[in-house]
Amino acid sequence: MVRLREPVVSGAGAAVAEHDVVIVGAGFAGIAAAWRLLEAGRGDVVVLEKADELGGTWRDNRYPGAACDIRSDLYSFSFAPNPDWRHAYGRQEEILGYLRGVAESHGILPHIRFGTELLAAVWEEGADRWRLRTTTGELSARVLLSGHGPFGDPSIPRIAGAESFAGVSMHSSRWDPSVPIDGARVGVIGTGASAIQVVPELVRTAGTLTVFQRSAPWIIPRHDRPTSARRRALFRRLPVLQRLSRGTEFVLDDARWFGFASPVLGAGIAGYARRHLRRQVRDERLRSALTPDYRIGCKRVLVSDDYYPALGRPNVELVTDRIERLEPEGAVTASGRRIPLDVVVYATGFDATRPHIAERIVGAGGRTLAEVWADGMYALRGATVPGFPNLFLLHGPNAALSHNSAVYMIERQVHYAVQAVTLSPADAVLEATPAAVAAYRARIGRALARGVWSTGGCSSYYLDAGGANTFLWPYRAARFARETRRFDPREYTVRPSLAKAERARAS
Repeated sequence: MVRLREPVVSGAGAAVAEHDVVIVGAGFAGIAAAWRLLEAGRGDVVVLEKADELGGTWRDNRYPGAACDIRSDLYSFSFAPNPDWRHAYGRQEEILGYLRGVAESHGILPHIRFGTELLAAVWEEGADRWRLRTTTGELSARVLLSGHGPFGDPSIPRIAGAESFAGVSMHSSRWDPSVPIDGARVGVIGTGASAIQVVPELVRTAGTLTVFQRSAPWIIPRHDRPTSARRRALFRRLPVLQRLSRGTEFVLDDARWFGFASPVLGAGIAGYARRHLRRQVRDERLRSALTPDYRIGCKRVLVSDDYYPALGRPNVELVTDRIERLEPEGAVTASGRRIPLDVVVYATGFDATRPHIAERIVGAGGRTLAEVWADGMYALRGATVPGFPNLFLLHGPNAALSHNSAVYMIERQVHYAVQAVTLSPADAVLEATPAAVAAYRARIGRALARGVWSTGGCSSYYLDAGGANTFLWPYRAARFARETRRFDPREYTVRPSLAKAERARAS
């Protein structure tokens, strides 16, 4: 159970319970951080979860067909292998069940405060602590870890007349299963990762399905399949076999980065994707509309075996004409065509480069993290920002991947943050130096500027409003592991807590 310290008087005089570490979010990042801290002997850990259930992205994204696009053996914790995955690629409900199981078996559940949303986190310089205001009260933390992640805030495009639409509108991550799809005229806006999963499911029952495409995605075969009972039994009996499978998948996925780094190798992957398109789409006109006009890797490369066939169904239409506006009865395209709709599904992704939680975190200088990031996100090792002492971001700026497992990257950042917390003196205050951050940003900035994400001829959610890639790590995942293996105190100012020293003098 959570060990509470004695309440202290802080700020305006209210009694606030002090904790050593508070983690925001009980998704993959929050669960991994809680476990590693508990394993390191830090028992005073609290996880704030705004919902009544854990799971983060995998709790929120319940749309039909929701699944992972990284193989299950790799898209899981290294410290909690699951031999019983039912599919090569985990389904939403299976991944959510896995996270529940890990939280239960690793003693994390008692540390989670469900139904508790962080409203504000303010660094109190006199106390050298984070004062946290939540929907269930206030508390204080020496160290704050944000497991909010980049996929929590839905992005909905501004379309004229959207508020006048008389039907039902919903974002894919806010799916309402009570909305009637059978026989309905459904419009799906977007052709990203969630769209290519939901479209093959909706086409089964929708009366008509219109897919609005801004740009065609690169898609390679998924080769998904159920796992055999024999495989599951072998992994249970010989865990080393699953570790070998995980390692093999990691190496293969990490090798895809070379296709993004080299135009020659990328052309080979693009040829593989084009053959997949030719095999599955016979109609030349449709195939032309589905052929990307930018270099592969510029946007996330998608995996699917059933998206292309779904677009060939008689009740499906692909529309590449831009939506000019929505009316009560449906959509009007730029060419003036009216398309009647009953349901609009926004499969339009997330505000990945503008995390809303940044507006709620106030640093030592009284500025919010959003204000500091006004010209673009940044963080040393994707984790720490000058002016925000004892704050660690998990899955932070430039720590995501387009070719390998996000869970792997999360674990590496957790390892880095826990090292900082456990190796530093008790009650120490750590803050990244501006010089270290500037050098780090300049180095990865050069790699990002010459990468396919910036030069490949597309726009994507990797890029912020200024056109900078503040989302992706520009190298292989293995390199990120090397760069976060050891916490380097030379990149930080590390000082004793002023409040602790004051208490010592008073005593």
